[in-house]
Amino acid sequence: MSTLLISILVIVVLLALWAMGIYNRLVQLRNQVNNAWSQIDVQLQRRYDLIPNLVETVKGYMNYEKSTLESVISARNQAQAAREQVQNSGGPTASSLKELASADMALKGSVTNIMALAENYPQLRASENMQQLQEELSSTENKVAFARQAYNDSVMVYNTAQQEFPAVMVASMLGHHLVDLFQVDDQQAKKAPKVSF
Repeated sequence: MSTLLISILVIVVLLALWAMGIYNRLVQLRNQVNNAWSQIDVQLQRRYDLIPNLVETVKGYMNYEKSTLESVISARNQAQAAREQVQNSGGPTASSLKELASADMALKGSVTNIMALAENYPQLRASENMQQLQEELSSTENKVAFARQAYNDSVMVYNTAQQEFPAVMVASMLGHHLVDLFQVDDQQAKKAPKVSF
């Protein structure tokens, strides 16, 4: 009788250790996803902080391009609002990520338009402030792209860990759910913006 009791106790302990191992791994992966999202958030904020400087720099030169400047500010405000919605919802969700990706692409298109228009203003192109802003925006765009890639990689590892056996049997019971990738679904938004003069 005591051998049976010891065997049952050993099995229960092994199952508990197994469940703890799965839980701890999923928590670690979820934290990596959250950290990766934070890196995107930091880079997006950096981009949004650079936009008003860009507009102020070009405003004096582009007297006739007021609508372009206003569209950049409007796109920046929409992207900032979408980013804040993600923060307020406790992290990225499917709908908030889609809205942010859409707003982000609109902002990127507006900035591309203003940079293309700046080519028509030789004094603006020669401006040290403009050159510095262009370099910072280019660097920030690269950082945003890398942060998105790192986030999507973390999401893939986390989602895969939840779907693998034996974790698939307990992941949802332990409070873990699949996370959406940060991607652009709108095929029009993926195309390069057209600039005409």
